[in-house]
Amino acid sequence: MTAIDEVLRPGGPGRVLSLSPSRASDFMSCPLLYRFRAIDRLPEKPSSAATRGTLVHTVLERLFELPASQRSPEQAAALVEPAWAELLDSEPEVADLFADSRELLDWLGSARELVAAYFSLEDPTRLEPAAREQLIETTLPSGLRLRGFVDRLDEASTGALRIVDYKTGRAPDPMFEARALFQMKFYALVIWRTRGVVPAVLQLMYLGDREVLRYSPDEVELLATERKLEALWAAIGRSIEKGEFRASPSRLCDWCDHQALCPAWGGTAPPMPALAEQRVEEEPAVAVDV
Repeated sequence: MTAIDEVLRPGGPGRVLSLSPSRASDFMSCPLLYRFRAIDRLPEKPSSAATRGTLVHTVLERLFELPASQRSPEQAAALVEPAWAELLDSEPEVADLFADSRELLDWLGSARELVAAYFSLEDPTRLEPAAREQLIETTLPSGLRLRGFVDRLDEASTGALRIVDYKTGRAPDPMFEARALFQMKFYALVIWRTRGVVPAVLQLMYLGDREVLRYSPDEVELLATERKLEALWAAIGRSIEKGEFRASPSRLCDWCDHQALCPAWGGTAPPMPALAEQRVEEEPAVAVDV
């Protein structure tokens, strides 16, 4: 069985078996964007913001590899250059984001500022995470597999769990907190289904403005999240079967790489690939939501 076969419902063409927070969010915000990313697999240019997010996440993960006594702002800042060198080696194209060495130095400086901001939010010398950058997944009774990567999972001596996610942007307006919490409830649902424990705290750490958003879910909310994901899964399946993915214009279009192909912007989407249901791919391990 191939990796692609594993994301299909046996005997059910067009039904996606695997769903991640990012792809679920894509479909909710713009079904056509979901199609471009998950089915057409159109390339997207790296951005300085997303690349910085990847870099900062790597530094914060490596920080906890150090002995607790060495987890200082200075040590964290010293991790930025090596992490950048590794990123550049694995993705050489990110070098083209910068016009010259001065622009690169400024950008690296902004990454260090975000790493420094982390220390104003918590003291890493007092923490020993249970997991970092961990793949979590579960399969629901319907056959839908949920999977994603958790930045950090903390476990108290009582067994209470806290899911932590780092964001390099700014905290959302209260009107848009629900969108941010959707990802965290997704993770909480997977943890609940795999461990039988509802996470006590969902914690979003916004390094851009040094804000922390905390939320305590309950079983009722996680069951509602499960029903929502099942409905999304069914809607994605119907869209694939019909070959119809509508565009949903919004302010997010300003950052979309695919405007030239979008009917909402005067473009023409390419024909659906043959056997589109066999092209649906899973969330890449390196994806970082900034």
